[in-house]
Amino acid sequence: MSNGLINILKPPGMTSHDVVSFVRRTYHLKRVGHAGTLDPAAAGVLPVALGTATRLLEYMTDTDKGYRVELTIGYETDTGDDTGTIVNREACSMPSKAEIEKVLASFIGTNEQVPPMYSAIKVQGKKLYELARAGITIERQPRTITIHDITLLHVDTTHILFDVTCSKGTYIRSLCIDIGQKINCPVVMSFLVRTHVGCFSLDKAFSLEEIGSNPEQALLPLDYAIEYMPKLTLTPEMAQAFKYGQSISNHTFKEPFQGLIRLYEQESQFIGIGQLNTTAVITPVKVINLE
Repeated sequence: MSNGLINILKPPGMTSHDVVSFVRRTYHLKRVGHAGTLDPAAAGVLPVALGTATRLLEYMTDTDKGYRVELTIGYETDTGDDTGTIVNREACSMPSKAEIEKVLASFIGTNEQVPPMYSAIKVQGKKLYELARAGITIERQPRTITIHDITLLHVDTTHILFDVTCSKGTYIRSLCIDIGQKINCPVVMSFLVRTHVGCFSLDKAFSLEEIGSNPEQALLPLDYAIEYMPKLTLTPEMAQAFKYGQSISNHTFKEPFQGLIRLYEQESQFIGIGQLNTTAVITPVKVINLE
């Protein structure tokens, strides 16, 4: 069985589920999952986990994400992007570059953002986009998101192109709409590519064609996505106890460090994730046994 991670370049026109289905067929596996859904019209980085690696997906969804975004002024749609039905057209003038840079900079930091109706958030068992397609609009609660950086790349009479790095849960379509409100123009998100998800970057992503022609070349090790966690190699005795689900003591990490650490047997054999507390006790959180 293949166990590992793939950094996939999702093409526009496919859902994230379509990509998972492709991976299942290619690797002859049922146990496949992805981290961070991408809209069908969007392209870019989609981390996919195979086999045992699916147990680590929860540690990949909290990572920051990067996007290259184009918004177009002069009209708006029911979906917030250029795939939707136009609901408003309004002639407006593009602000100066300096004004746009000032507006973009105003979003840096922690903010409240209202998710769009066309999103996969579930309310009482129904996804918002399912309600939206049925003509139902409901009130959405704002969510706390963080914009770490936003950089203007290009501006012309109708388009603004920028890069943004943000926390999980940030909706770029909503960000574009909010930008439009600040520049007093109706806007749509007309282009979106995700440039990174944590350590998964666009320049190292594999296309579906590359994966189909040589599936093994795209496989990354199980622990690739959690290399941000401190590493500890255990003695054989400690490793055995950990794999049996027992807490162990280790004083390699000095106080006051506490948190998740990745654990290894014989330096290179990844065996799981532990929670280290301030008394140097490591409690098993996720035991990985590939034997």
